[in-house]
Amino acid sequence: MLEDQTTADNPTPWPAAYPEGYAVVDVETTGLARDDRIVSAAVYQLDARGQVEDHWYTLVNPERDPGPVWIHGLTTAVLSGAPLFPEIADEFAKRLEGRVLVAHNAAFDWSMIAREYARARATAPVRQRLCTIALSKELQLPLPNHKLESLAAHYGVVQQRAHHALDDARVLAEAFRPSLHLAARADLRLPLLACQPLTEWSDGPATPRTSGYIGHQRSYGSSNSWRPSRKRPACPYPNPGRYKEGEQLIQGMRVAFSGDTSIDRELLEDRAIEAGLHIATSVSRLTSVLVTNDPDSPTTKTTKARSFGTPVIDEAVFVQLLSHVVPAPGGQQG
Repeated sequence: MLEDQTTADNPTPWPAAYPEGYAVVDVETTGLARDDRIVSAAVYQLDARGQVEDHWYTLVNPERDPGPVWIHGLTTAVLSGAPLFPEIADEFAKRLEGRVLVAHNAAFDWSMIAREYARARATAPVRQRLCTIALSKELQLPLPNHKLESLAAHYGVVQQRAHHALDDARVLAEAFRPSLHLAARADLRLPLLACQPLTEWSDGPATPRTSGYIGHQRSYGSSNSWRPSRKRPACPYPNPGRYKEGEQLIQGMRVAFSGDTSIDRELLEDRAIEAGLHIATSVSRLTSVLVTNDPDSPTTKTTKARSFGTPVIDEAVFVQLLSHVVPAPGGQQG
């Protein structure tokens, strides 16, 4: 049911069930693993109709190597004087409290935020999240892919500093507002998901990393690269079979990717390998699951997946599943 609030100033009828406020969030991190940390965070507070009320930004000292400097631009020197996460946790919480967390690939941002709060022996005051990738799909926006830059371009929002948390949050806030109004006009149910506090997190010593790169090219083969060589080690676990919808990923499952991802593809692959999954470069009858944000595209992988009956999930679901990969049966290694 729509509220009767259509006026010259508020031309869009508004669903009564919609949230009363939003916190549009972006975090930059040292990577995607469970022991990775936040290096910067930004929040744009929006009212019920998506108008900006306030914004906030902070650097965070991750107490470790900053990871992919070529992506977020934050070096050890820049972060050395920044506050630790427990020192900004209360202020961060004030920006989130009573609001729906909105992010582009919200499962990732929420998992990183929740783990930081768990390490700080606290809980983020967030009950629901909204992923703008999921909302774009619900609205059937004609986007070429699900990157933030594509959503921004669709609405004519100019991105000034990609992978800077404050600018990414601004861009997302400006792109979320018209999406929210489109949803309201259609009386669309928003794709809200519950935010469960995480109790599974890592506080152990991180593997030493350096942000080695050559110009703007990543130096994967170099001994000082923060990531392992692109030549992947063999997965130590046997393939347990196909992924089943509604269940968890299991160590040893063969995962293939197709098309663009909003998170750097190689970072996704690294995290999957760390979780005990096998990265497949092609789709076969043995593939456990195909990850793609565009399942209807006629690529070789999606075509084969359809012919083999291979399960297909999108990136947001995959990132969420990566947080809870089930150990191989009996701890078996191949």
